[in-house]
Amino acid sequence: MAHLLRHGDRTTLNIKERMQDIIAKEAAAVQAISVNDAFEEAVNKLLNCRGKVVTTGIGKAGYIAHKFAATLSSTGTPSFFVHPAEAGHGDLGMLSEGDCIVAFSTSGKSNEVIEMLQIAHNLGTDAVIGITSHVDSPLRDLSHVILDMGSDIEEPCPLKITPSATIAVMLAISDALALTLMELKGFTSADYHARHHKGYLGSVTRPAHHYDSEN
Repeated sequence: MAHLLRHGDRTTLNIKERMQDIIAKEAAAVQAISVNDAFEEAVNKLLNCRGKVVTTGIGKAGYIAHKFAATLSSTGTPSFFVHPAEAGHGDLGMLSEGDCIVAFSTSGKSNEVIEMLQIAHNLGTDAVIGITSHVDSPLRDLSHVILDMGSDIEEPCPLKITPSATIAVMLAISDALALTLMELKGFTSADYHARHHKGYLGSVTRPAHHYDSEN
């Protein structure tokens, strides 16, 4: 490989080439996402959700699920994250009839996620949207809609184990859902400010009359 340089028994990296290769592989994985009818169905289910959007996932996928809930909440779709390991210890009580669940799991086989969804089906949830890669995942049987990440994602990790390209794909899919919903709802800058009034984003979305009242 071009980024490996050998000096006797010691292997060193061409750091810039290696980093460029990693970025390229992650970008290729995102570019390979196939946006089919299931993606439109998922957006419509979230758009018509009678309750809140509940996101879940464990490990690295859990971080993406948590970020997705934060993005949804700030862009007009009330949402919260439920940790699947805590779900069986009472946190499933956070769910209400009419809520929609979005579950993130590359393998679709994480025991905590599968168990949570099995029990949640008895709590009157409107829909379960699964985001997964493996074609043989139990998550597919527990979901009303499946968003396929792609089954041949190449992880740039030298061990082909560390999830990075798969996580980039999850992030891209979640952002596509959130921003499409935002646009369908006609979400405005003023709406954004009402939910995110602090920091830089709060300052650039503050309506003009707020400046007038402060001066």
